[in-house]
Amino acid sequence: MNFKCFFIVSFFIFSCKNNVKTTKVSNDHNCMPSNSYNISNKNSTRNLDLITSSNTEGMVFIKGGEFFMGADNDQAQEDEYPKHKVIVNSFWMDQTEVTNNQFKEFVDATGYITTAEKAIDWEEIKKILPPGTPKPNDSLLAPASLVFFECKTTDLFDYTQWWKLKKNVNWKQPQGTGSSVKDKENHPVVHISWDDAIAYCKWSGKRLPTEAEFEYASRGGLENNIYSWGNEPAHKGNPKANTWEGKFPSNNNLNDKFYLTAPVKSFVPNSYGLYDLGGNVWEWCSDWYDSEYYQTISAKTSLNPQGPEKSYDPMEPYSPKKVMRGGSFLCNDSYCSGYRNSMRMKSTPDSSSLHAGFRTVVDVKP
Repeated sequence: MNFKCFFIVSFFIFSCKNNVKTTKVSNDHNCMPSNSYNISNKNSTRNLDLITSSNTEGMVFIKGGEFFMGADNDQAQEDEYPKHKVIVNSFWMDQTEVTNNQFKEFVDATGYITTAEKAIDWEEIKKILPPGTPKPNDSLLAPASLVFFECKTTDLFDYTQWWKLKKNVNWKQPQGTGSSVKDKENHPVVHISWDDAIAYCKWSGKRLPTEAEFEYASRGGLENNIYSWGNEPAHKGNPKANTWEGKFPSNNNLNDKFYLTAPVKSFVPNSYGLYDLGGNVWEWCSDWYDSEYYQTISAKTSLNPQGPEKSYDPMEPYSPKKVMRGGSFLCNDSYCSGYRNSMRMKSTPDSSSLHAGFRTVVDVKP
């Protein structure tokens, strides 16, 4: 493998094992790329500002309660076990993912520059790489983000066939130079890192949902169901979410009418009135990711779990990661089934890609 390929494979991981329908599939899964830029204080104690705001326009009130969090069927990965009891307080949640238009308002008001628009800081990134990793060519440190390319393959483990790091790709230019979000103002904003999402939250007086809040909201009050809409598989009946339909990654039959992102509210909401909690784009949560976190909290009922104090992913032990939820337009039952209620994904806080976005929540005033 030449050095460029080594750099992309080592630093910009996007892999996910085929889901074999057996109980407790390996933890070694990752349907979200990690293309690290400027990471600092990765494993510091979590310091999430729980901001109370009266700005709940476009949000849905979610009455708190008790539910069972975790694996629902034999597609579940090992990190979705054991199923455990959780209680969450009431909160407000955006009906939809944050859109291009909403993110533009934030950028126009603040002049914020996203992670994908900045050059990679080698001095920072090397702190989370195996000791002795050589510095790549400067051309590989230019502002860039991950873009999907359809391809024919029989090897679903070689993600470098369909994911490429491309220069001049960001939320304004989702496909690179010459592309734009014109006429896509109501599509979810993409190429957003966790750091970008946090900056938006601070500006808007809101916050990211915890992993528990996201799953509670996705379940919509339905017990032990596989998907936010119920138990009918995504490819059966009428389209229920923006997903990959057909053979991944070579053929999308477009039954849902969308190849990449779909405008928000394109599909029926769940029973809480929330849209796209399955499919469309992966959504950042506030929690650090630890593959064994559920095991540490399953002995008793957890009240408003905030995630572990530090991250650990056995696939990339040097790269602390944040949780992502909900799946994306690239998810397919033959590959990752990311739109399942209990499916957990993770990536470094400064990673961005064509299918990474977010939505916000607000605490209920006492």
